[in-house]
Amino acid sequence: MDLRYPIGNYQANAEPSAAQLERWLESIASFPTQLKSLLQDISEEALSWPYRPEGWTIREVVHHCVDSHLNSIIRFKLALTEDRPTIKPYAEAEWAKLADGQEDSIEGSLALLHYLHRRWTLLLKSLDEQQMQCSYLHPEHGRAITVKETIGLYRWHCEHHLGHVKQALASKGAYLA
Repeated sequence: MDLRYPIGNYQANAEPSAAQLERWLESIASFPTQLKSLLQDISEEALSWPYRPEGWTIREVVHHCVDSHLNSIIRFKLALTEDRPTIKPYAEAEWAKLADGQEDSIEGSLALLHYLHRRWTLLLKSLDEQQMQCSYLHPEHGRAITVKETIGLYRWHCEHHLGHVKQALASKGAYLA
């Protein structure tokens, strides 16, 4: 198994079934609760465990999810309110090095994820089929990406990082340098 991708690489699906889309939305909605459950009794030491050699620590993964999901809801709103906008990518590895990405406590990030996902899910569940077909241009991908496809991407992102946290916990710090 590739430790970078515990659930496998992202596989785009621009046309999921209604049942699949519902599962994607549920995965996004439940992510903060699942993450908080995994981390409810975590020690300060364990927060510093990386999920793989030279990988982010549990702490960094949690803070990264806030950065990523804040960017995501903005991308959704841009796609829904503008005509195929070009979104701005961000240097996630550099963001992770900033002070808020290195903060010792994860409590603020867990709380922010809880409320962010509540709003995000409310928005996503309100969309009709026409809105699901709205899109944005991602300069690194060179193509338009629909709202519907992006829901699948962020379902994967949530499960991908839950997998990282589970790996780090299972390794019990074995990947520390």
